[in-house]
Amino acid sequence: MLENLRPFLNKILNPLAQKININPNIITLISPFIALLGCYAFAEKTLILATIAILISGFLDIIDGAVARFHNRSTKFGAFLDSTIDRISDAIIYIGIIFGGYCDWFIGVLLIHSAITISYVKARAESQKINCNVGIAERAVRMIIIMFGSIIGYLTTPLYFTYILIFLVIISYFTVIQRVYSVWRALN
Repeated sequence: MLENLRPFLNKILNPLAQKININPNIITLISPFIALLGCYAFAEKTLILATIAILISGFLDIIDGAVARFHNRSTKFGAFLDSTIDRISDAIIYIGIIFGGYCDWFIGVLLIHSAITISYVKARAESQKINCNVGIAERAVRMIIIMFGSIIGYLTTPLYFTYILIFLVIISYFTVIQRVYSVWRALN
């Protein structure tokens, strides 16, 4: 869904990536520590800090790939590490949301499960040489929705954040269905 923005983002990120000449895996490995800050902020009901942490973590997730591509350091291990760290960071953020009481444990477990399942379906499809970039709730969209929900919860009442999280569960599982259907069509 956000893949269409890549040419626009590259125009912004390439000049920045040019100035950052370090191993992109180092940037990738910083991201879960920023997610831990977001987790702590959610647990402490500090929604603005949590939103900023997600924003920084997301920026690191974008810039590591830009640095890898610009400096010709893209590797299969780097892609694997990036994907793995993304799953870890997602779970860390959702755990903070659960501990903060913004949703009950069941919704929280569904958030984690749906995020992991979306990624698993894509990885499994790609192992079959099937492109699976379909779905309305890819990772960037999910993080944007969480940031939006945090801000709404901060400005109004945390209950609205809870409603947004329930909406996120629904569209996440819808994305799983979209991806499974896409793979089914490709294999039949």
